[in-house]
Amino acid sequence: MEFTTVIKPKNKLFDVDFKEIWHYRDLFSMFVKRDIITQYKQTILGPAWFFIQPAITTLMYMVVFGGIAKIPTDGLPQPMFYLAGIVCWQYFADCLNKTSSTFTANQGIFGKVYFPRLIVPLSTVASNLVRMGIQFLMFIAVYVYFVLSGVAVAPNAYILLLPVLVIMLGGLALGFGIIISSMTTKYRDLTLLFTFVVQLWMYATPIIYPLSTMSPKKQMIMALNPVTSIVETFKYGTMGVGTFSWMQLGYSFGFMLVLLGIGIVVFNKVQRSFMDTV
Repeated sequence: MEFTTVIKPKNKLFDVDFKEIWHYRDLFSMFVKRDIITQYKQTILGPAWFFIQPAITTLMYMVVFGGIAKIPTDGLPQPMFYLAGIVCWQYFADCLNKTSSTFTANQGIFGKVYFPRLIVPLSTVASNLVRMGIQFLMFIAVYVYFVLSGVAVAPNAYILLLPVLVIMLGGLALGFGIIISSMTTKYRDLTLLFTFVVQLWMYATPIIYPLSTMSPKKQMIMALNPVTSIVETFKYGTMGVGTFSWMQLGYSFGFMLVLLGIGIVVFNKVQRSFMDTV
């Protein structure tokens, strides 16, 4: 007798069966489509919210931080500067918030059928790429408008790092998200705390202010945030402003790898018995 599917116990905590994940690629695609379609399925404006949200956020930043607080934008037009940060941060925050509820949001599915659980957070990271792509096109439109209006920008070869930056943002969000998701299966109040932390985290990232206005000492402190160098590299590569450091970018990349390793260990440990605690 031959079996088409063999389920084996995971004896090692750091165990990712990429072959099995690839075998379930159709399910992965289905989860991606589900996340994209259901997000705005019963809304009046539908996918238009992909444009409306960053547009309203940019306008709010212009009024509050640019108009009232008078925070500089490295000599760039405010819409261009703020959108560059919003594109990066929104992708990271969306992936982080959704992957952090992987177990609680999908407990009904996890309790009924077997499949590699890691597919769910991976599909979340992939589905949010669509939203980021749309917002990036919006950034390009604003970028082209101001360039044609005579604004001096200096894009450079570091713009080629864009795919790496996206992978790093997704990897960091996935790592943090699956760790938080694993912890909230038992301690639900951590969900509320984590939502508050993510909101504060944005202000510790150079989204609404340029890092170049800070002293070298403060810049080093800010660089401890692994998202900082990613946002700064994006701004530097596309507009030629901000700061860039291979060392800081390497730190963020290494941080992501270590975080993913820890996240996988914790995720694999919790998924063994999470149905007993949810």
